[in-house]
Amino acid sequence: MTILLALGLAACGSDPEPGDPSWANGSPKAVATSEAPPPEEPAAPTNGKAPRTPSESPSTPAFRMPTKAAGTPGARKVVDAFKAAGLKVTNLRNRTVDCGPDGAGIGCAELLTTDAVKVYVFPTEANATNQMDVWGADAFRKGAVVLSYLGTKTGAAERKRYNDVLTKLG
Repeated sequence: MTILLALGLAACGSDPEPGDPSWANGSPKAVATSEAPPPEEPAAPTNGKAPRTPSESPSTPAFRMPTKAAGTPGARKVVDAFKAAGLKVTNLRNRTVDCGPDGAGIGCAELLTTDAVKVYVFPTEANATNQMDVWGADAFRKGAVVLSYLGTKTGAAERKRYNDVLTKLG
């Protein structure tokens, strides 16, 4: 046991004395550990393109907004049907940009919002169903179109009218 302890201590060695030129990095004096090295300047791009941000991978393809499934009514058609049925469509806003990664990132193809309802059009019925599972009772789905009432003051009777119009829309 003592032999092992003696060998272990001998292997560790001792710290060099100040001024001893045998520091681990070969320099004659210790490197100050409290100073950070200066930040490196990014290399100027040689191809004329802006440098990539660290989160981008060169192998990651550019994001493409999904498209609605063939035969699915567009969000505008749904809102126009609401208006034709005499339902409120006040403060209509196109928020399709919120479908992508810079917005909510839920993967919808189209999004129009009003004060009473939000109309989401998804690329597939499966995508719409998945989102319905998240929103639950505050949403209604027909095919790949989801009506969301989250954050609105639309009552149950009025919601039913919107839902009925979407159900009858071909």
